Amino acid sequence: MAGPTVSEQYLDGYAQILRDVCATGRRLSRDELDVRRSQGERAAEAGVGLRALVRAHLCEARAVQDTLAAPGARHLLAAVEQAVDAFAEGFERAQRLAVRQAEAARREFIDDLLSGRSDLGRLAERAERFGLRLSQSHAVAVAIGPEPYGDGFPVARSIEAAVMTRFGNRHTLLTTKDGRLICVAPGDQADLLAFFAKQAYAATDGGRVAIGRAHPGPGGVVHSYEEALNALDLARRMDLEGPVLHAADLLVYPVLTRDRQAMADLVESTLGPLRQARGGAQPLVDTLSAYFDSGCVATDAARRLSLSVRALTYRLERIHTLTQADPADPRHRYTLQTAVIGARLLGWPDGDSRRDA
Repeated sequence: MAGPTVSEQYLDGYAQILRDVCATGRRLSRDELDVRRSQGERAAEAGVGLRALVRAHLCEARAVQDTLAAPGARHLLAAVEQAVDAFAEGFERAQRLAVRQAEAARREFIDDLLSGRSDLGRLAERAERFGLRLSQSHAVAVAIGPEPYGDGFPVARSIEAAVMTRFGNRHTLLTTKDGRLICVAPGDQADLLAFFAKQAYAATDGGRVAIGRAHPGPGGVVHSYEEALNALDLARRMDLEGPVLHAADLLVYPVLTRDRQAMADLVESTLGPLRQARGGAQPLVDTLSAYFDSGCVATDAARRLSLSVRALTYRLERIHTLTQADPADPRHRYTLQTAVIGARLLGWPDGDSRRDA
């Protein structure tokens, strides 16, 4: 004799409840409703579809109806409504719990992935559940905007939808952390990361995106992620232009600040005399910065600073007088430019570069 179907496994006692209710005209008791909710939870945990289960309840009710006398039949529909409602409540409660547990597991994985705190072997195993193959190289793009973003925010959903529509599932992970939008992709998917950057820039109304270099292995993701964060920090401190930054293009800056004490000494010894100028050192440091960023073209630098060329030239002469280094002289230019970069990195002269070092 064949056993019960999958749906019938969750109807135990249901027909008898219907017969009892129809015989007396009463409502389902609290215990009966609790049993139906419990059966709904079990069905959801087993992955059985709710439509099939509702259909099975209705079929069972029809079979009971055929055995009822007219007086009792009029109570059947109300009993079915109560029973199915309780069953669906339990089913939905179990589903919500499963979703929350899945979200918590995903968030825990993302935090471990981007912090590098978890065991790398175990992390690689968990990554398979989320579509990542950590044995490959990965690169990370990080986007920031005028406000923090979280999972489920319209901005995050729109970017994810756009990326998935364009590229499908390419073993990527789109998420958020600390208010930033993040895309983790295989290292050979530069087109995907570029598309993410374009979408993030548009969705955040002119935000900024940094893309780390591709690195191999389970630890490669956190390495690339940290590079992207450092690139965003550098862009802020250095007033770098452009909506998209590539960590590979900014490697010179970490090299310059690797020995922060030496850089602080260079800044102080080279630019320290500018403090003697009326108005302090900052306007002259800004002048040097604009001059070097303009390729040492005075007209372009003056335009950047909203100055006349004559006023800019006067400032350059004043810098030469105070520092004994001529910005227009190639022999002095490298030292001055390196010192200006160091000043921007160290927050000089507003901060104490020696203390920061």
